[in-house]
Amino acid sequence: MALTWSTQRASSSFLSNDLAPGWKYDVFLSFTGVDTRRGFVSHLYHELCKCQGITTFYDDRELERGTSISPELLGAIKASHTAIVVLSPKYAHSKWCLDELTNIVQCMEARKSILPVFYETNPSDVGNQRASFAEAFTEHEEKFISTEDKKKVTQWRADLKKVSKISGWHSKNFKSERQLIDDIVNCVRRKVQATCTLLDSSQKLVGTDSALEQLSLLLAPDANDVRFIGITGMGGVGKTTLAKLVYDEIFHHFEVHCFLENVREVSVTEPTLVRLQKQLLCPIMRENIENVSDQQWGIIYTKKCLCNRKVLLVLDDVDQINQIQILAGKKDWFGMGSRMIITTRNQRLLVEHDITLCHYVEVLNDAEALELFSQHAFRKDQPDEDFLEPSRHFLDYAGGLPLVLKTLGSFLYMRGQDAWNSVRDNLRKIPNPTVFDSLKVSYDGLEKTEKRIFLDVACLHKGKPMTEVLWILDNSFGISSSSMIDVLIERSLVYKGSGNMIEMHDLIQEMAWTIVREESEDPGLRSRLWLSDDIFHILMTNTGSRTIEAISLRLPKVEEVRQWNCKAFSKMHGLRFLEFNNLIFSSSPKFLPCSLRIINWSFYPSKFLPTSFRPYLLTELNMRNSKLVRLWEEKVDLPKLKYLNLASSKKLINTPDFSGFPNLETLDIWNCKNLVEIHPSVAFLKKLKSLDLSACKSIKSLPSEFEMDSLEFFSLVGCSNLKKIPEFGEQMKNVVEILLQGTAIEKIPSSIGHLVGLEDLNLRNCKNLLNLPRAIFNLKSLRWINVMGCSKLDKLPGDMDHLERLECGDTMIEPLVGMKNLKELTFECEPVAKAREGWGLLRLLGLGKSRPDPPCWGLVLSSLNRLCSLRELFLRDCQLCEGDIPDDIGCLSFLERLNLSGNNFVSLPESIRRLSKLKYLYLERCKSLQELPPLPSNGKLYVSLDDCTSLKRLRDASKLSSRVTNLYDFDFSCKNCIALVQDEGWINTILSRIPRFVAYYEVPRLDFSRLAPDVVWPGSEIPKWFSNQSVGTSVNVKLPPPSCTDWLGIAFCLIFQDPNQNLPNALDLSQGGYFIIKFLADELLSFKIGSLLSEHLGVFYWTRENCHQEQLLFETSFNYIEVPKQYADFNSVKKCGARLVYKQDLEELNQTLKIRKRTHEYFDEEA
Repeated sequence: MALTWSTQRASSSFLSNDLAPGWKYDVFLSFTGVDTRRGFVSHLYHELCKCQGITTFYDDRELERGTSISPELLGAIKASHTAIVVLSPKYAHSKWCLDELTNIVQCMEARKSILPVFYETNPSDVGNQRASFAEAFTEHEEKFISTEDKKKVTQWRADLKKVSKISGWHSKNFKSERQLIDDIVNCVRRKVQATCTLLDSSQKLVGTDSALEQLSLLLAPDANDVRFIGITGMGGVGKTTLAKLVYDEIFHHFEVHCFLENVREVSVTEPTLVRLQKQLLCPIMRENIENVSDQQWGIIYTKKCLCNRKVLLVLDDVDQINQIQILAGKKDWFGMGSRMIITTRNQRLLVEHDITLCHYVEVLNDAEALELFSQHAFRKDQPDEDFLEPSRHFLDYAGGLPLVLKTLGSFLYMRGQDAWNSVRDNLRKIPNPTVFDSLKVSYDGLEKTEKRIFLDVACLHKGKPMTEVLWILDNSFGISSSSMIDVLIERSLVYKGSGNMIEMHDLIQEMAWTIVREESEDPGLRSRLWLSDDIFHILMTNTGSRTIEAISLRLPKVEEVRQWNCKAFSKMHGLRFLEFNNLIFSSSPKFLPCSLRIINWSFYPSKFLPTSFRPYLLTELNMRNSKLVRLWEEKVDLPKLKYLNLASSKKLINTPDFSGFPNLETLDIWNCKNLVEIHPSVAFLKKLKSLDLSACKSIKSLPSEFEMDSLEFFSLVGCSNLKKIPEFGEQMKNVVEILLQGTAIEKIPSSIGHLVGLEDLNLRNCKNLLNLPRAIFNLKSLRWINVMGCSKLDKLPGDMDHLERLECGDTMIEPLVGMKNLKELTFECEPVAKAREGWGLLRLLGLGKSRPDPPCWGLVLSSLNRLCSLRELFLRDCQLCEGDIPDDIGCLSFLERLNLSGNNFVSLPESIRRLSKLKYLYLERCKSLQELPPLPSNGKLYVSLDDCTSLKRLRDASKLSSRVTNLYDFDFSCKNCIALVQDEGWINTILSRIPRFVAYYEVPRLDFSRLAPDVVWPGSEIPKWFSNQSVGTSVNVKLPPPSCTDWLGIAFCLIFQDPNQNLPNALDLSQGGYFIIKFLADELLSFKIGSLLSEHLGVFYWTRENCHQEQLLFETSFNYIEVPKQYADFNSVKKCGARLVYKQDLEELNQTLKIRKRTHEYFDEEA
């Protein structure tokens, strides 16, 4: 059964038939290498596969081999969901390409999965075989003379004819290949996303029809309300599977959709739910997600970002009421039509949260259980006759529990009757015939080492990153564990979770725990300890033994252990793995087993390691935040040690002799504030890949030369007393990144030229640095240099035309000849610049023009044409004055982000309109700016004009030719632009927002990176267009009857009064004040307004679909976090206005304001 969901933008059935196969490739790329391989196709493939993660088949062979298409290519075509056919002038010259095309048409024509790109060709030439295609077929007809070959040529012609009639892309219709590629990728991404589901689309689900019918009634697709639905039942019964099935079927119908899996487990391993809050909000907040710094901010942003959006949220495996309260809260957190689905074993949680719409998942009946078991045991729906009766034994044992049926069935697959009987007998001999015991059958089928690895994962490592677990297992057992993890995955004992974490079902983990507990009643005689009670018992009573192999205790917050036996480890001669996280011991251990291979002990309590501790097999020693002063007094040989981490060991004064650690790969000693000496042997660690000495402020010197052939990462960030860094050896060709921020170095050694693989060099705030060696000029891999704040640096060496990113504020850099590949240039000073600030970049570019020496002068630019590759340009607070921005700024055709905030110019060059790729223009605090020029008309430009107090007007479209871009083509913010009130066209500007709001909300949101384009504007009078006005913080709106269909929504306008008026002290709203807008009791919008210098207007829009009552009360309130008593009754809204928006209103506004009807890219549903 498929759920149906009635919306205006989606069909009632949304499980598309063409998505059923398990495609190996998302895209098959068909092209001829002669004219596209090294250019267009290469860029397209990179964007598809590398940047967008779209699995693409790309045949990278230069020459054709054989006379017909290879089986590999034919298989790839059949295994691909979509084909992109790049029809270039040379395409038809390749018989392989034509054979590919024939197979593509045969495989994909019926399901409309062919996407043609007419690259420097015309569709008509392709279809009719003219121009280069005619030449190609003349050659083919001369070569292919047999009857069979002639049929093939005829088929090629027919296939080209078919493909030429398919709507695709014509390269001549695009300004650049970049634009063409973006358009193709966006289309493919939408197709691919439609195939992405949480469940395997080829998997046949058993026993779900009835559950889906009941859930469909609870979800009520036609109801435009907010609903919480609970799914409850015992562990392993299929709650998560059912939730995923519902999610896969309906998520396309929601603006925001998120499946938060394993909430309970995240709560156990992490002290807060911030990670899950970020997972929910990340698609909306994007780069601002780090603003969610704690749970409270997560709640605030959840309300703010989702209250106007239709949301589908699934909380999987909830076991505490606070998890629902923090992640889903109340109904008014979400927009109308939202659905929250919560799975839990504890039905009481649903009752406590007033969730009355619940579905209890029953175990499978006999017929369903047999079908599910047979799918895994026989790979078909029913067993063979000989296995019917034996199957019933297992069905009885499983009791209809899906997880047990799958696990047992998979274990018995391809085994004979004798094996079945043996397994059946073992099942009966298990003393406690519970679900957990039944899972032990899969464990018993493992080899000895596989069993040890499984128990380690279940008891010690569940929920850790897969790469970390493989590292631990490899070094714990001295073998490669990857293949054995594959066995566990195949047997459904573990799986790769989100974020490549290693996971397993709770029942399987509890089965593993039972196995270990059954080793002995005495915890001291068990192989693994992971429960705090057992571990503390052993530590206090010294009852450990050689049997104990691993101890792991990871606590979500720091706890202190006041009493324990310091000799507790003396009997654990078989201990190989020791992990204490967030445990602070009151006394130091007197003994540690030399059998240890991995130690991960934060807050280690002793100044030294025990003198008898010589762990010859040790591969990892991680003692961050320890009290260590030093490790050992003398040299110790640890030939297998690969990882050493003593970070934040603030009492550490020196390091050990590293000559005994020849295989060390990672050395982390950052934030060891008292560390004064690094042993000189560190310089000769040939296998060291990462060396981090950041924030070691007491270090004054390092070895004179490094000879670390494998080093890739080197950091000395914040080593403020270090004046000299080592020379670099000739074989150090693997270094990629060097971070030297905040050091006292005076120069970079010329031997840096040996680092031919160096990509990033950060020298920020190296205030004593005088120059850079010319050897840097020869580092062709170098892409980024940061010399911001290097106040004595006067030049960069050479042209450095390979550089892509440069940050160079507050320097004295001499002219630079050329930076033709530079994509990001940052030059920012303090807001109040001194006379010399700004001069650095002027000299860097060699662009200065004469100017007298006024008290405060800054950056002067005369030309930017040598920076044609720039995508981001930051010139904030550079004291730029009128005329300083060169007229040729329009030549920066790739520029996407331009920040000119905090400068002194009066106007901007007219050529800025030629920046066709510009998306963000920041002009905040440009207090002399009086007028904007015409801006790029790309439909997606955002302009920030906050605090431009001299800005007198934005261009009024009624005074402009229709060919000139006007302010109605972009979104903007202009708080505290107080001079704008004098602009006679300001009312038109306010009203111009209304059609833009309507257009924004009419289209399904494909990009949640920004909120709806609401606007706050200086002003003290609500335009008369808002016909329903009321003094105070609320206004009533009477809605038309249901029979009225031509109204679109409601536009609101309110006046924010001067926040400092009639108050004892100024109130800075930027410090935590939030305005809350509501309809009746439902909160619609919560937003931070910031500090206002005068009265302002706020304009907002609410769609018809979100209006349900006959009459709405629109009201506002103000909430100030920890508001002082004198502000307790403060509300900064003094007047409200509203108007119902009809279709006719839009037509009149468009005509009156001369708003051109255009389609903006970020409004488009299809590119």
